[in-house]
Amino acid sequence: MTKNEIAAVIFDMDGVLIDSSDAHYESWRRLAADVGADITLEQFADTFGRQNRDVIPALFGDRIDGRDVEELGETKERYYRELIRKNVPVLPGAADLVRACEREGMSTAVGSSGHPENIAIALAAIGVADVFGAVVTGYDVTAGKPEPQVFLLAAERLGIAPECCAVIEDAPAGLEAARAAGMTAIGVTSGHAREKLTRAHLIVDSLNELTPDRIRRARSAG
Repeated sequence: MTKNEIAAVIFDMDGVLIDSSDAHYESWRRLAADVGADITLEQFADTFGRQNRDVIPALFGDRIDGRDVEELGETKERYYRELIRKNVPVLPGAADLVRACEREGMSTAVGSSGHPENIAIALAAIGVADVFGAVVTGYDVTAGKPEPQVFLLAAERLGIAPECCAVIEDAPAGLEAARAAGMTAIGVTSGHAREKLTRAHLIVDSLNELTPDRIRRARSAG
């Protein structure tokens, strides 16, 4: 492997491997009702991909009135699993791309702000849990995206230098985290318009547009 050659691909989960936005939005709406608040679609989009411990104070402020943020976050995730468990909306091309990377000898990992149980449900539905060499969740790090910790930990667990990793993300905060980690950043427009994904080296509309070779060449595209 030559210097900076892409040897590993780190996949975000929500908005990249599965289309979970509707279920997440509804679960946030249910939590908002619990605390006597409301949440708009715009507020949801602005915070999607960040950790609950950061989102809850930002969304609800004084409404939480001293309630435990971690407990509120667990309630939100329970609502989410109730909504998604029976029908996980796997995005087109997800399993094929993960398997293609495996065949090409590229290591793969999940780097997500999500709950471990949520990720386990999704990986089982996609059918690729056996492929990933590392799975890093929001519970494994102390600082969420746009901080790079989740991706740096994934690279460390894979045993691959950050500059030899590519990240596939749908959210601006995730792309910022990938850049901060010194990794190649690939944006998918499943959750945000192209003009929001300015930190990506390469932007695609679907995982079906990606191949291992295109991932390797992504940094030169942007």
